[in-house]
Amino acid sequence: MSVPPRAVQLNEANAFLKEHPEVLFVDLLIADMNGVVRGKRIERTSLHKVYEKGINLPASLFALDINGSTVESTGLGLDIGDADRICYPIPNTLCNEPWQKRPTAQLLMTMHEIEGAPFFADPREVLRRVVQKFDELGLTICAAFELEFYLIDQENVNGRPQPPRSPISGKRPMSTQVYLIDDLDEYAECLQDILEGAKEQGIPADAIVKESAPAQFEVNLHHVADPIKACDYAVLLKRLVKNIAYDHEMDTTFMAKPYPGQAGNGLHVHISILDKDGNNIFASVEPEKCDALRHALGGVLETMPASMAFICPNVNSYRRFGAQFYVPNAPSWGLDNRTVALRVPTGSPDSVRIEHRVAGADANPYLMMAALLAGVHHGLTNQIEPGEPIEGNSYEQLEQSLPNNLRDALRELDDSEILARYIDPKYIDIFVACKESELAEFEHSISDLEYNWYLHTV
Repeated sequence: MSVPPRAVQLNEANAFLKEHPEVLFVDLLIADMNGVVRGKRIERTSLHKVYEKGINLPASLFALDINGSTVESTGLGLDIGDADRICYPIPNTLCNEPWQKRPTAQLLMTMHEIEGAPFFADPREVLRRVVQKFDELGLTICAAFELEFYLIDQENVNGRPQPPRSPISGKRPMSTQVYLIDDLDEYAECLQDILEGAKEQGIPADAIVKESAPAQFEVNLHHVADPIKACDYAVLLKRLVKNIAYDHEMDTTFMAKPYPGQAGNGLHVHISILDKDGNNIFASVEPEKCDALRHALGGVLETMPASMAFICPNVNSYRRFGAQFYVPNAPSWGLDNRTVALRVPTGSPDSVRIEHRVAGADANPYLMMAALLAGVHHGLTNQIEPGEPIEGNSYEQLEQSLPNNLRDALRELDDSEILARYIDPKYIDIFVACKESELAEFEHSISDLEYNWYLHTV
C-alpha cells in the first residue's frame, strides 16, 4: 500500500485546522492486537509535522498482551532492541472528539517500516493483504458490523460489574427485555449522544436497539464498500461509546461475557460482494442455489475452526456460547435462521448477504475480518460446497464442534495450512505467542471458586 502523497494529506490537515480553530490537541491513534487503541497526544501546531514525516512508535506495540505488557517471545521486543517503526496518518480519519472538555481531535494511524513498506504485524495491514486478493479478482467487499455492549455502573460489587441506575427512575434494570423501547428511554440521553457523536465523527451508526440483558444494547453500523474502513469504524465506535458513557457517569464493557447467566456481547458482521459493475454476486431469488454464495459459505465454514482464535481471542470469549444465548457452537448455515453460525437474510434478492454470528465484541475487527474474508476467498476460488442449509433449531441438530476454549483454538490456528496462505505465518506466530502468554498467566492464577471449593474441603 503506497503512502498517500504528502501534499494531499497536508491539504486535509490545513482544511481541518482552518475549520476548527478551537482544537488544541490531536490524539494519534493505532489499534493493537487486542483492538485496544493506543498512541500519542500532540498539540495542534505539530499536526503538519505528523502529516509530513509521520511519528515513531515501537514495533512492540503489536506484541502487547491485554494488560499492555510486551510479550518477548514474539520477537518484537528486546530481540530487536525495542526498535521504532514509523506511523502515517490514514486519510479521512481526522475528526473531533465530541466528549472532550478541552477541544481535541483524533487521527487514525497505520505502521510502516522505516523505508515505507507497510509493517506486517499491524492488524490493519493483515486485513489489507487479504482484501488485496479480492482486488485482484475485481471484487469489492461490502461490510457492516453490529456491536453489542453493556452499560455498567462505575462502582463494582466485589470486583464484579452491575447494571447502572437509570438516570430517570434511579432503579437498576434486572430483567431480560429484548427490544424494549422503554429501556432505550431510561438511558436516552447517553444513547442519543452516542449516535450524535458518531455522526460528528463520520461513523455510520444508524440505530441502537435494546438487547436481551439488563442495560445491554447493540449499535448497528451502515454497510460500506470497504471492509478496512468498516473495521476502522468499529474500532472508533467502541472508543466513542466508552467515552460518551463516561461523560454520563457510567462505564461500558465489550467483554464477551461479563455476567453469568446473561447474554454475552457479540460482534456480528454482514458481508456481500460486488463485481466490477457494482452488482451483488450473491443476489438471487433462491439464495440456496446461488453458486457464489454457496462457495463463499463453504469456505467460511471450512476455515471456521481455525479462525476461532481470531474471532474469540480471549479466555472469557468462550463463556458466551450456549443455545439459550443464540451463540452457535458448530459450523452451520441457514436461510433467515438465527440459530446458525452463518445466517443468510432473505429479504430482497439484491440484498442477499452473509451474516457471521460467532464472534464476540472482544474480537479485533481487523483480524476477525481477515479470517472471515480468507474463508470467503478460499471458498470462491476452490468452489467449496457448504452442505444443505439448516432448518429449525440448529442446537438440536448439531453437536458442538468448534473449539470451546482458547488453547484448542490456538492449536487449530497454528495448524491451519489454509489460513497460513492468507495471513503471514510470522504474524500467526506473534498472535499465538501473545495469547499463549495470557493463557499461561490465567491458568496459574487461583480463582475465588477454587478457594470456595477446596480451601476447607480437601
